[in-house]
Formats: sequence, structure tokens, C-alpha cells
Amino acid sequence: MNIPEELKYTKDHEWVKIDGDVATVGISDFAQGELGDIVYVEIETVGETLAQEDVFGTIEAVKTVSDLFMPLSGEILELNENLDGAPETVNSDPYGEGWLIKIKVSDPSEIDALLSAADYQNEIA
Repeated sequence: MNIPEELKYTKDHEWVKIDGDVATVGISDFAQGELGDIVYVEIETVGETLAQEDVFGTIEAVKTVSDLFMPLSGEILELNENLDGAPETVNSDPYGEGWLIKIKVSDPSEIDALLSAADYQNEIA
């Protein structure tokens, strides 16, 4: 299973890549594997400011629909428009082209509470 070292993770199986005060968010390789074939990603919260743990959208697979949770508080700046026509990209490239949203982080101290790759590996083991 692929768990890139440079990313941070949540217990809800989101990954976070921090670049200054902007965080790119997606779901982990483990999560996409558990969900199965992803058929739809719904995110209607662009421009909204949400708290950590708030639901920012849903991801629909053949067998289930799952909520997506904010890993950090902040404003949703952008969503991955490519997922509209190709939601399966989350399955094929969860850490690259399959990213979900970009957030302007409002409380950088929350980053410290995210899981390291090793901690996340222990969480799913």
C-alpha cells in the first residue's frame, strides 16, 4: 500500500499536503481501495469556510457513499474540476491527479495534530 512519507493523514483517511498556508486534500490509497470503484464526487462547499472535522462533501462508490471531512479548518479555495468527468481518477492516482480540494488554512496549529505516514500506517494496520 502506498503511504507517501511527505504527506500528513487523518483518521478519516484523508491525506494533506501543506504548501505555505494552502493545503491540498485527497483520500488515501487505503480509503480508495476500501471504497472500490468511485463513480461520483460531490463537493459544493467551494468558497465556504469550514471547521476541522466538518463535512465538505461526499464520495460515492459502487457500494457506498461516504462523507468527506475537513482535515483542517479553513476556506475551500478550489476543487478538482477534473473529477466531474473522471471520478475514477481518485482510484487510479489518489495522491496526484485524484486530489479533491485545496484549503486556505486558518489555524496552522491544527497541522501538528495530523498523523505522520508511520502513524497512519499503524492506524490502518
